[in-house]
Amino acid sequence: MTPLNSPVEAGMRALVLLSETFPRRLDVAQLVYLDHAMLHSGDLDHGPASLHPDLPAGPGELGLRRRLIEQGLMVLLRAGLADMTATDDGFMYGATDEAASFLSALESPYVGQLIERADWLTSTYMHEGTDVREGMKQITQRWSGRLHASTADLGEEDVL
Repeated sequence: MTPLNSPVEAGMRALVLLSETFPRRLDVAQLVYLDHAMLHSGDLDHGPASLHPDLPAGPGELGLRRRLIEQGLMVLLRAGLADMTATDDGFMYGATDEAASFLSALESPYVGQLIERADWLTSTYMHEGTDVREGMKQITQRWSGRLHASTADLGEEDVL
C-alpha cells in the first residue's frame, strides 16, 4: 500500500477538516471540496500556497477524490476518530472527542500545514448558513477558463 493518496492519508485530511469544523458536521461532497481546496488553496482568492501541485486532470481529480475520502472516512469510523449520523440531508460526519487529542499528538510538518489551511478555509468559507460548494466554484470556474483558453489556442486542424 502506498502511503500517498491512500485511504489513511485521505482519512487524516478528513479528520483535520472535521476537527476544524467541529461541532459542525459535513457530508462527503463537502469533504471532497474542502479536501481539494485544502491541498490546492493557492487556487482560491487570497489563499495560502498550495500544498500539492496542479494536476492537468483537474475536474477528474474530484471524482477520484470522492472514493478516496469515503475510504478514509471508513478508516476514521473504525478507529473511533469520527462518527456518522443519518439526517434528512443524508449521512453527516463529525469528529469525535478523541480526534483533537489524536491530531495534537502528530508532529509531522505536513499535518501542521493541513491544519493551517483547514483553519483558513473554515474561517473564510464556513460561515453559518453558507454552502461550502458555492465558495468552491472558484476552482471549477478556473478549470473551465483554462479549458476554454487552451481550446481557443488550438487551430481548426488541431481540433479536427
